[in-house]
Amino acid sequence: QVQLVESGGGLVQAGDSLRLSCAASGSTFSNYAMGWFRQAPGKEREFVAAISWSAMSTYYADSVKGRFTISRDNAMNTAYLQMNSLKPEDTAVYYCAADRGTGNSWSTPGFYRYLEHWGQGTLVTVSS
Repeated sequence: QVQLVESGGGLVQAGDSLRLSCAASGSTFSNYAMGWFRQAPGKEREFVAAISWSAMSTYYADSVKGRFTISRDNAMNTAYLQMNSLKPEDTAVYYCAADRGTGNSWSTPGFYRYLEHWGQGTLVTVSS
């Protein structure tokens, strides 16, 4: 069992940067692919980024490619999402997820329903 705790959300202006962290505990962190999803009010949860257990592979939604960077530190049991050039449409609750596998299927719409471990979410608000 993996417990995930996100942090780093907040209120920023368009063009600013934020770094989200996801601290994991309870199991061998390096066994899991990690990823970030987000959910805006009234919308379905959507994929943002994923990273394989080895950090050799990363995957991004088209909407964040070139602006967001996912990374992980297996020694610290932590995954990160560096978000640059934030836009108002990035406003959402951001959730960290962990599951076995490589993360390469996580961008499939609705795939989030099959992921086993989730954090409680952290709110990111981007004002214009």
